[in-house]
Amino acid sequence: MKAMRLERVGSPLVMRELPDPEPGPLEVRIRVEACAVCRTDLHIVDGDLASTGHPLTPGHEIVGWVDRLGEGVSALALGQRVGVGWLGAACHACAYCHDGSENLCDAPTFTGYTRDGGFATHVVADARYVYHLPASGSAAEMAPLLCAGLIGWRSLGMAGRGGTLGLYGFGAAAHLVLQIAKWEQRRVFAFTRDGDIEAQTLARELGADWTGASEQAPPEEMDAAIIYAPVGALVPLALKHVRRGGRVVCAGIHMSDIPAFPYKDLWGERQIRSVANLTRQDAHAFLALAPSIGLKVRTTVYPLADANRALDDLRSGRLHGAAVLTP
Repeated sequence: MKAMRLERVGSPLVMRELPDPEPGPLEVRIRVEACAVCRTDLHIVDGDLASTGHPLTPGHEIVGWVDRLGEGVSALALGQRVGVGWLGAACHACAYCHDGSENLCDAPTFTGYTRDGGFATHVVADARYVYHLPASGSAAEMAPLLCAGLIGWRSLGMAGRGGTLGLYGFGAAAHLVLQIAKWEQRRVFAFTRDGDIEAQTLARELGADWTGASEQAPPEEMDAAIIYAPVGALVPLALKHVRRGGRVVCAGIHMSDIPAFPYKDLWGERQIRSVANLTRQDAHAFLALAPSIGLKVRTTVYPLADANRALDDLRSGRLHGAAVLTP
């Protein structure tokens, strides 16, 4: 197999040829068809998340075909199309797992972080955390659903049922969440980098009711705001524009420090919440719903060998929508 490996944090990925992996008990091997590039991959490569200290294959938005079964796997079949996301496995023993909150597990594994991921031709995954996907359809368009879509779905649920929603950081997740919110008949305000006309144009094409720079005030108070950009300074900005009782949801796994802000901006039972990973139930619910929404997935496709270019385009803000690698 071939894989783009992170051998030293802060350095470019390197293409390596490795022995074909063998699935262990309750695991499957998947021939990768496409793997989307998430901002979390960028945080891992750049060292914003703690290093595992070992060479690693990033990537956790994987679409592919099962080509080998490990012992004890009965719910999947050879030749079946599947998806793999960020939560690689949970311990099934801690209080959080027993409470149905496996996203908060004490001893989880994460695809493309604590176990090798999908920037490769093949990947091994825990069969219990693999999702059935339709046999037809574009793999490149399905891949972003495995994280941008899933985290977007969970963050939208945390935002509550309010009718007016703000989205800060208009990237892979936000361009999907906007469409879901419009399907739910909400008003959506899209906040982008100052001067990012292309992102604002895309947001309007997808149904945004207003677009502007993150520093701008929206045309009316919002019921909730979701922050996808890893910029802590956006939290106080968003708080100023949500109504009393409203929520600001921080959807990234990493964010720069939130600066101090006046208590009056939080007062009025406003809330700040974070999204931590996701559960299999999130995945099953979203993947069942997604086809009925008719999502338009904006992608830029790169060959696997160009993973570093895809990461750099994401880092620099040149991407609009989702980057996807294809072996």
